[in-house]
Amino acid sequence: MKHSKVGSVMTGDVVHVGPDTPFKEVARLLNEHRISGLPVVDKDRKVTGVISETDLMLRQAEDPFGHERPWQRLLSTPSRRIRQAKARARTAGQLMSRPAVTVHAGDTITQAARIMTAHRVERLPVVDENDRLTGIVTRRDLLQVFSRSDEDLRREVITEVLIGALWLTPRMVDVEVEDGVVTLSGQLERSSEIPIAVRMTGQVDGVVSVVDKLTYRLDDSRLQPSEQALHGIADDWLRKL
Repeated sequence: MKHSKVGSVMTGDVVHVGPDTPFKEVARLLNEHRISGLPVVDKDRKVTGVISETDLMLRQAEDPFGHERPWQRLLSTPSRRIRQAKARARTAGQLMSRPAVTVHAGDTITQAARIMTAHRVERLPVVDENDRLTGIVTRRDLLQVFSRSDEDLRREVITEVLIGALWLTPRMVDVEVEDGVVTLSGQLERSSEIPIAVRMTGQVDGVVSVVDKLTYRLDDSRLQPSEQALHGIADDWLRKL
């Protein structure tokens, strides 16, 4: 089953800065291009860090001169020390968050979304095999997959999942799609094929949810693994999912 790649939705013309770029120039670029963050690259165009609006806002949120009471210094944490250092930053190199969290153009949109969620970031620089900047992808870019039409989703579920992966004939399963929600109905040969069909349908880019109305002719849930293997390819797919 094919998945959309980061390279198909990323922006190739990336606004970026070097580590010596002044604080005010970074702020100007964010405002001028109406973006909320940008990557920092070295002279070889390798990504060394990322700057967000939040990093710049620490100038107002923190005391850049470090005027703390004694008890505040005792309770200081590594994260607080980082915030205070950024509040005093004069250049992009001092301001950026590092190491940079990046993706490759060949990564799937699902992989990029998981990385964004895990690291709680809103954008990911896209790099080549040598970690050189080639583009940038944002949350909004990744959400483009949900703009696919219902007919497009239905076509992929039938051709890629039912026919291509499970080797089923189209008449065995009725596929209806409304607002990205896929409803599967019909009768499959074995009960073990149902969770496979449902899960693979849910993995199609742009599918919001899957409604399972499938039935089965044979309940093979109590068969031994050696016996199940004699019944077809569904068990191989189940182990892969």
